[in-house]
Amino acid sequence: MPEIIIADRIIRSGERPFIIAEAGVNYENCMKTAELMIKEAASAGADAIKFQTYKAEKLAVADSPAYWAETKSQREFFMQYDHFGPDEYRHLAEVCRENGIIFLSTPFDEETADFLEPFIPAYKIASADITHIQFLRHIASKNKPVILSTGASTISEIARAVDVLENNGASQIALMHCILHYPTDYSEANLRSIKYLQKVFPDCIVGYSDHTKPDKGMAIVTAAAVLGASIIEKHFTLDKTLLGNDHYHAMDPDDLALFVENVKNIWLALGTEMRKILPGEMEARCYARRSLVAKTKIKKGQQITANNITAKRPGTGISADNFDLLIGRMAKVDIEADSILQWDMFF
Repeated sequence: MPEIIIADRIIRSGERPFIIAEAGVNYENCMKTAELMIKEAASAGADAIKFQTYKAEKLAVADSPAYWAETKSQREFFMQYDHFGPDEYRHLAEVCRENGIIFLSTPFDEETADFLEPFIPAYKIASADITHIQFLRHIASKNKPVILSTGASTISEIARAVDVLENNGASQIALMHCILHYPTDYSEANLRSIKYLQKVFPDCIVGYSDHTKPDKGMAIVTAAAVLGASIIEKHFTLDKTLLGNDHYHAMDPDDLALFVENVKNIWLALGTEMRKILPGEMEARCYARRSLVAKTKIKKGQQITANNITAKRPGTGISADNFDLLIGRMAKVDIEADSILQWDMFF
């Protein structure tokens, strides 16, 4: 069974999922907001909070067109959110440590991956970089767990990326089912791909990176957990009404707390595949089941037939499933009608 270890958390298929609050750049270059996001994510029960670390000029050429509803070029857009550097991320990692939540941040270039290395226990690679072979090799060489998003990717592209990572030092890999469309329609989420990725890549942990708008019950990400996603990541904000990069499809602290509670309750309810009678069922087993009962008065020496016995609660006498065994026996004693039958009443 595959597993990866992120900080002190062992993540295995079939166990409670590792929940990542994806802060991204929703802190809007404000340290106080970033600190508050960390505290709120920790309070709501997330295992980790993840940021995004890049410099716009290393991410896109000057006139790279935006592929979403945006009038600026990609570089102009990303320049709005790339103000933090090593000192800021070092501070955020410390705030995470103080609040008992794991710090993660997605690097988008090799230099960023290098300065983040002391602060992060695992690397996250964005879907868009799944074909960036040099970058994959660089990340793999760090010998840390790798979480790879697979949005807009073919199985062959995913397989090649996994091969590159494995051949360059990455021994713990998680693949995140993801739809690279913001926001993702519920009809596009295709959560059954979680099971498919598990079949195709049995040596990898499989998770889910969600871009749907949060519903009132957090049903989509909860369903992903039930379907076997071992890591679940969703964008996180303090205010879903804010304009900007990823606020409009993000969960807020209340959504996150509900999701965490959903997962907690579901994992209690899922239990085990083993079929056994639970202690709490024993009283019902005794008193809700049926015993064989005298349908009419039965005289001493009378032979038992189907006409003079029936089955009623409680199950403290001869079990109803012994009906055929009792037929033809002789009564040792007189038995009043509606009496619960016991074996010592018969020859």
